[in-house]
Amino acid sequence: MLTSRRDFLKLTTLGSTGLLLSPVGAWAGVYKNELTTLSEQLLQQWGEGLLALQVNQPLVKGLHGGILCPACATIHGRCGDAIFPLLYLANKNKEQKYIDAAIRLYNWMEHMVSAPDGAWVNEVSVSDWKGITVFGATSLAEALIHFEHLLDKPVQTQWKNRLQKAGDYLYKNFTINTGNINYPIAGSYALCLIGTYLQQPHFVTKGKSLAKESLAWFTANGLIYGEGKPVPEKSTKGCYSVDLGYNVEESLPSLVLYAKLINDTALQDQLTHSLKAHLEFMLPDGGWDNSWGTRNYKWTYWGSRTSDGCVPAYALMADSDPAFYKAALQNTRLLAQCTHNKLLHGGPHYVQHGVLPCVSHSLAHSKALTTVLLHSSTIKSATALLPRERIYGVKSFPEINTWLISAGKWRGTITGYDQEYTMKGGHASGGAPSMLWHEDAGPLLVASMNRYQMVESFNMQRDNDPLPACFTPGFKIVADGTLYQHTNDLKATIDYRENNGQILFNTRSLLVDENQLPASFPECAVSYSFEKEVFRIQAIAKNEKAVYSLPVISTRNEPVTQPAENRLEIRKADSIVEITASAPIKITRALTERAFNFVPGLEAIPLQFETNNIDIKIAVRPHS
Repeated sequence: MLTSRRDFLKLTTLGSTGLLLSPVGAWAGVYKNELTTLSEQLLQQWGEGLLALQVNQPLVKGLHGGILCPACATIHGRCGDAIFPLLYLANKNKEQKYIDAAIRLYNWMEHMVSAPDGAWVNEVSVSDWKGITVFGATSLAEALIHFEHLLDKPVQTQWKNRLQKAGDYLYKNFTINTGNINYPIAGSYALCLIGTYLQQPHFVTKGKSLAKESLAWFTANGLIYGEGKPVPEKSTKGCYSVDLGYNVEESLPSLVLYAKLINDTALQDQLTHSLKAHLEFMLPDGGWDNSWGTRNYKWTYWGSRTSDGCVPAYALMADSDPAFYKAALQNTRLLAQCTHNKLLHGGPHYVQHGVLPCVSHSLAHSKALTTVLLHSSTIKSATALLPRERIYGVKSFPEINTWLISAGKWRGTITGYDQEYTMKGGHASGGAPSMLWHEDAGPLLVASMNRYQMVESFNMQRDNDPLPACFTPGFKIVADGTLYQHTNDLKATIDYRENNGQILFNTRSLLVDENQLPASFPECAVSYSFEKEVFRIQAIAKNEKAVYSLPVISTRNEPVTQPAENRLEIRKADSIVEITASAPIKITRALTERAFNFVPGLEAIPLQFETNNIDIKIAVRPHS
């Protein structure tokens, strides 16, 4: 038996959770705070951008109805997820073109990525991964629950029957060990949502079981782990497989929606703790510091390349902590800053570097903002500080062997995280300063992958730069064609002390290759000092051929001058960044050129010190 939207709302316990929705037409477009107003504006832009990219050529087999990606020159298999936001826009704008687009998109999805067992595959030809069925099914369920009145009866019936098949697939195939942890967690919400809507109680039971099992995948600090299978759950240093991007943009939103759906107040309390723990890694500008995560090969500064977004999790839980509203607002502001020509770009400096955006970003985040807008009447605006807006000294996260620093106007991250994903040479380690951010200058040092790799070729963009640059600061040496970096060293040791307002980190590491094999004379000792006006690096490598690399985040429209061989200035919008050193500063590209890294979508001016003993000071001052 199929359930109407009205009956669905009666069947659930949403009334006491704040998610019981009045008829859509009565409230759509009426907002009371900046978050929902900005979300509406972004969703409208992205919707228009997606509509412009949809192929509307009925005679072109395999393309008609799909959304063509300008960056990847293909139609991504998950583009059908946009059905939900397209129908939202159809309802809001009272425009048939969005309904037609949603129907074309559904038909493309059925013709090109639908499987006989009820699943959808990730891509038409290059990936047969079926786990993404959970996201397509959730989007289709949300579309039907909220907007089935926009569809003709035959279309309603067709979509509901297909949703039943997708639910059957999830019920039969999803376990707590399906893929990385974000999949079973997303499955908990999907199965409960679909099961309630289609009156399939066994779906609901399975969804609740997955949610209960997922509670074992939280560290004592509240971080979700499990983004690193099939490696052991604990590393040599006792670290868990944690990825900030997937946690805040996929797993936590799914659990929040699940907890609200079934009115699980105890779980909501636990999620408040976890949301706070993850929020420690949000920068004051709304960026997520995933400079260390197991899957940071998809880090985009605002989140992760193909996940939905953090805004629903924090916005819908804003009544638990006013900082949650601030988090949702700041991240949405950042999404707006990264939106150009009606598409969300994969980082703040895409446009400056002439990089086209992958359409996956707009597809996924459209769903998230649609969810926020549907629940706008329940979202409480508030004024509060983010954790990293406060000055607190040092916070330690032993489960990822990472430390966060907040001193004066400096925000920093030091990591020795040793949990690898499926590849070598991924996220930074070795005691690297994976993030240096300043209140007046924004990000200054940002770790990329140690070597950019297309771990998920269909979900990443190819780096066509003939001189690819690793952005992680540190010593390196090339010997017999092999690159050795101390930021590869998974066994590095790190300690720190605080004294009279100064925070000093001391690290010891080895110059090793991606397989942890050392170079000759590999020992390195690097210290980082956070002082009121200066961030200081003092680094010594035993190998006399080692050089120190320091890519400093700077777009090509920021003037750079070098008044002396050991002094350099970068003129930013609100400040001047001054770098001085005990050795000559070598700029490895022209002053007007910049290196670019997709992780996390930033430009940098690559600096190098051709010495194995260097003292570097970074200061930020106002314009004179």
